[in-house]
This record gives sequence, C-alpha cells and structure tokens, in this order.
Amino acid sequence: MNSQKVVLITGAGRGIGAATARLFAAKNYAVCINYKTNVDAASALAKEITAKGGRCITVQADVACESDVIRLFETTDKQLGPLSVLVNNAGILRPQSRLEDMTAERVNSMLVNNVTSYFICSREAVKRMSTRHGGRGGAIVNVSSGAARSGSPNEYIDYAASKGAIDTLTKGLALKVAAEGIRVNCARPGFIYTDMHADGGDAKRVERLEPIIPLQRGGTANEVAEAIYWLASDKSSFSTGNYLDVTGGI
Repeated sequence: MNSQKVVLITGAGRGIGAATARLFAAKNYAVCINYKTNVDAASALAKEITAKGGRCITVQADVACESDVIRLFETTDKQLGPLSVLVNNAGILRPQSRLEDMTAERVNSMLVNNVTSYFICSREAVKRMSTRHGGRGGAIVNVSSGAARSGSPNEYIDYAASKGAIDTLTKGLALKVAAEGIRVNCARPGFIYTDMHADGGDAKRVERLEPIIPLQRGGTANEVAEAIYWLASDKSSFSTGNYLDVTGGI
C-alpha cells in the first residue's frame, strides 16, 4: 500500500500555487496540480516535478463549478490515493475600481470564484479526511490575503471582502472539524511578486508600494509556499483556526 501523502492545490499553475506544488513535491508529497485554463503552465510544472523524481498529476477544473470540483477530487482519489492536504489557493482579481463603478456581475463573480470555490473544495476534503466519515484526518490551508485586514481601499474592496470571508470560513470550519482529525489554518500573503497584479491592471504594484512595506520589499511566492507548507505539516500539529501573515510587517 502506498503511504505517500497526497496534496491537492487549487490554482497551482502559476505564482503561489506553483511554488507550493514544487515545495510539497520536494517534501515527497504526491501532488495534484489543479488549473483552470493554462494547460501549458500546468504541464510544464508537472514535467519539472516528475523530472526530479516527484509524483504528480494535472487536472483541469474550474473550482467555482461544483461538478468540476467533484470530478477534481474523484480524479485525485483514483490516481493518487487518499487526500492528506488541501490547499485552497485559486482566486481571481479584477482591475482596480471604486465601489461606485462596480457592477453586480463583478461582485458576484468575485464571490463565486474566491469564496464559493473554497467552500465546495473544503466540503469535498472534509468528506474524505474526517474521522466522522471514516477518514484518517488531514489539513486544509486556505490562502487569504492581508487585504482581508486592510480592506484594500480605492483598489480592490471586493477582493478584500472575499478574503475576509475566507478568514471567517477558516475559523468556523477549524472549530467544526477539530475533533474529527482535521486542522484548518490560513496563510495571508501581502504584496507578493506574482503575475496576479497584472490581472488587476497594475503589474508593477508591488514595486510601487515597496516604500510602505516595513521590510522595504515585496515577498516571493516561495516565501508564501513555505508558510503554507508549515501550516499543513506536523510542525504545526497544535495549530488550528489560526492565521499566518506573510506581509513584510504590514
């Protein structure tokens, strides 16, 4: 019987998700690389991991779509084995906007992609991990944002609100499943050098804001991945319902 631990990482084709996949693979986890559209990036990452002796699969799925999520988890079950860790990382960012200019479609899209996806992925993970359902326990790490605390005024208050919901989900779910062998924690990145800022129409945002960061620089995806791994690992075995800020002091 293969005793290798299994991690499923949503939105793992680029940025923080990709760095997290590399780190877990280096720690001898079998990795499910979930992606929505960028098959080339996901495939390149998988080749990189397997070339180093790692075990991984890529699965296309829109985690805002319930049927896609079910298929994603069932594929992981069949090809890798019982799930040990879920990293809820996938999310979207829209161009900077004031509230007066936001449409209901934008807000609803933000909430479905950034909140509903975490709920339904966590649901499927709990079904598999919980001792209540015959599971062996496990860990869920939610990727929130420092914006959940700041509110991201004049930039992305819809994004910030969606991440505030993830903070609340983390605490509530952690307390709900603590006695069922599942730990739920949250990593909150700040200004991180990733391609996501281009989605918001400000590719140089981190560089622009470096002077207000106490450490005087932005963070890297690898630094966030290390925080995610720690929260998922036995090193944090007495931690649940907590938040680890990776924000450079903000």
